[in-house]
Amino acid sequence: MGRMTITQRHVAFDWGGVFTVGTFDGRSTGRLAEHLNLPVDAVRDSYFRHVHQLEVGTWSLPQFWTVMAGELGTTLPYADFEALYVGSIHRNAPMYDLITRLPDGVRVGLLSNNYPIISDHLRADPAWARMDALVFSNEIGMKKPDPRAFDALADAMQVPRETVAFVDDVPENIAAANASGFHGLLYHHEHHAAFARELAAWLAVPAGTLGA
Repeated sequence: MGRMTITQRHVAFDWGGVFTVGTFDGRSTGRLAEHLNLPVDAVRDSYFRHVHQLEVGTWSLPQFWTVMAGELGTTLPYADFEALYVGSIHRNAPMYDLITRLPDGVRVGLLSNNYPIISDHLRADPAWARMDALVFSNEIGMKKPDPRAFDALADAMQVPRETVAFVDDVPENIAAANASGFHGLLYHHEHHAAFARELAAWLAVPAGTLGA
């Protein structure tokens, strides 16, 4: 009888709340409210009423800001808004370190409900060089937890989805990943060390391989 082997396994990640500390939406709306000296609830009401248009790529970021600025009664130029918006990314350093530690042969992907300009910013970041597949909702016209978003990830990963762990900070997205045939792993930056051990176990590599 031949020796049993472990099927090569892979991993794909969400972005906001995984590669960032806290959600990008919460941080960007908080900073915008502070900059405009407006109640954060008012800014978030306008933002979340329209952000779906960004996530599925039906609006550009300038269109989005034109609508928001009108609702908020501000004349802040778009260029200033864009700089504040992109500058709201708060990187989760341990996760950026973790992806550099992933062994050769492990395919690495990203499936993110994301936005025009931000997705371009991420794609241009040298830190993403380890990624084999980048799938952004604004570029495929659908967002998690839609099963079609996970189908797009599977196509981009080019490996069987049952060999791919999907990492997200939202339980609803983990449930959708599992229903789509992936192996969902829930993440929180405050429990990064425990997550690193869990992912190492899934990939069948020594526990310390991915850091603490």
